Amino acid sequence: MASSLRPSVSDCELGYGSASLQSHRRETRKPLEVESVPSPNSREVGGVSEEGGVYLTWENLWVTVSNGKGGSRSILQDLTGYARPGEVLAIMSPGCGKSTLLDALAGRLEAKQSGSILVNGRKQTLAYGTSAYVTQDDTLLTTLTVGEAVYYSAQLQLPDSMSKQEKKERADMTIKEMGLQDSINTRIGGWGVKGISGGQKRRVSICVEILTHPKLLFLDEPTSGLDSAASYHVMSRIVGPNFRHGRTIITSIHQPSNEVFGLFDNLCLLSSGRTVYFGPAHAANEFFSRNGFPCPTLQNPSDHFLKAINKDFEEDIEQGLGGKKPKEEVIDILIKAYKSSGSCQQVQAQVTEICKQERGALKKRSHASFLNQCLVLTRRSFVNMRRDLGYFWLRLAIYVKLTIATGTLFHDVGYSYSSIKDRGAMLMYVASLSTFIGASGFPFFVENMKVFKHERLNGHYGSSSFVVGNTLSSVPYLLVISLIPGAIAYFLTGLQKEFVHFMYYASVLFTRILLVEDIMMIVASVVPNFPMGIITVAGIQGLLTLGGGYFRLPDDLPNVFWRYPVYYISFNRYAYQGLCKNEFQGLTFPNNIAGGPRITTGEEVLRGTWQVEMAYSKWVDLSILIGMVVLYRLLFFIIIKATEKAIPTLKAFMSRPPKQTKEVMANPFATPSATSLHGASI
Repeated sequence: MASSLRPSVSDCELGYGSASLQSHRRETRKPLEVESVPSPNSREVGGVSEEGGVYLTWENLWVTVSNGKGGSRSILQDLTGYARPGEVLAIMSPGCGKSTLLDALAGRLEAKQSGSILVNGRKQTLAYGTSAYVTQDDTLLTTLTVGEAVYYSAQLQLPDSMSKQEKKERADMTIKEMGLQDSINTRIGGWGVKGISGGQKRRVSICVEILTHPKLLFLDEPTSGLDSAASYHVMSRIVGPNFRHGRTIITSIHQPSNEVFGLFDNLCLLSSGRTVYFGPAHAANEFFSRNGFPCPTLQNPSDHFLKAINKDFEEDIEQGLGGKKPKEEVIDILIKAYKSSGSCQQVQAQVTEICKQERGALKKRSHASFLNQCLVLTRRSFVNMRRDLGYFWLRLAIYVKLTIATGTLFHDVGYSYSSIKDRGAMLMYVASLSTFIGASGFPFFVENMKVFKHERLNGHYGSSSFVVGNTLSSVPYLLVISLIPGAIAYFLTGLQKEFVHFMYYASVLFTRILLVEDIMMIVASVVPNFPMGIITVAGIQGLLTLGGGYFRLPDDLPNVFWRYPVYYISFNRYAYQGLCKNEFQGLTFPNNIAGGPRITTGEEVLRGTWQVEMAYSKWVDLSILIGMVVLYRLLFFIIIKATEKAIPTLKAFMSRPPKQTKEVMANPFATPSATSLHGASI
């Protein structure tokens, strides 16, 4: 075969993106020549080790979505291409197409697709640890430092066969590889909290995903939101010789600078889902010039390419000395020129050659054990909760302030007849207050669920580990929120002094707050949007509070809806009745009913005034609340597991070609229980 399209050893020595490198490439490479793909036993090609690398090919790839009118439209049309170890493939498009293609190759696309996507020439799933996907948005816990974020991820992703010291060394090496060693003790930061820069956040996201040393790396617009200097700094780290060593890197990118564009080996240029150009990045300018659309002097080539093929704006394009041409005509000229060019034939030949090679199946790498994942997630969540002002500290401060106000309002209610209603009102208010103050932590759960879904999709840990870790880490904080404010209101009001009565009271408040946490987690898993979620949580809490048997006594509740089912499923009913039994049983009050007995007992007050069900004790009410906590937490687990199974199943159904049988790769980032991450394929 003819000479290689990859950079030679001298390319690496010259430095990627330099002017000398570009001229060297133009002198030594002929873009229309076909390269012979080395065998799997090849030790080194172009200065980059490729043994055990991942070759990804796609052929006749179509992606279709509904147009909302009973029909469909094609997002990607008949695409063919490849990605090889030691090379960086950039996907560019002026509109939709680049992220769609990236998601399709990574198995993340929820749309109908047909065609052949092969890994190392065969239909197989990308096993855990062999590939990684870095999303456009940085989904990180903002309260952690750079070092903590990477260290915790290393403990979660790397197997138990590695010691803690080895995992820490791997994390340190990865941080250094991304040039973040000077920011290792700086918090990531987010809204309202100053932290690292956007470019550093992007590199932290990459650090987290490459801890397992994946052979295939997908990057979705890694320079989005960054200035030109930060973009070059990020991309130069990604495509540097040390980082790309043996890796196959595929990135979608929007309008790269001239320096960033010079870092890419191959370019896939799309317009309206069709291939305008696929081949060496340095040869794209020659392709445009040869077809009558040369890049103007001193203009960024990538800007010129995107401008020429962007049909969203009706602006004619200069065609050399032949005047201007409409955008649609320009795009058609370029697409037809590519299809009839030697570059297109070379791409097809490369795909065919790669598929002929016999390479072994990718092997799954081990996670940390379930127990270690639970411990690490508990520690990480505990730190996150402690540092997040909105989750614990603000709630505690507001709750203390309001319980002080409640205690002073009902201070030393005594044992008069009027104290009956005062006690009931105080208990109901404190219980309801814990419910609505608890809902203020919903933004925390929204952010936590984003991080969980991102990490779970990439296979970092299991859903059960997350549920256990989140539950254990929150218990100390919720106990404090229950005990301190609850004690203030309890003793200022002058309720029963016995310790067992106070502990029961605090236990009910604690279980109520746990139930509120459960409801918020369930809503956050279903409605991840913050405004919609907070409205949903408030609506559920308001409904359960109204139907709890205080604002309207149980006997007066309408049977339809309010009594059946709201009254029986509302945890407020059991909390309120348990608190009333705990406070009124054993007390006596003067009776102001004319002609009646001089004294009325607490049991008579419970039956007559509050209509409390006395067939069972207060401990049964507390047991029901505890059972609800377990039930709601299980419901949360079932929902996220069902989502894991439903989404890959939906993808498999949507990806099924309507009339032809083609090979489509399974979702490599789906959960093991969802699409058999360990080796099954669609």
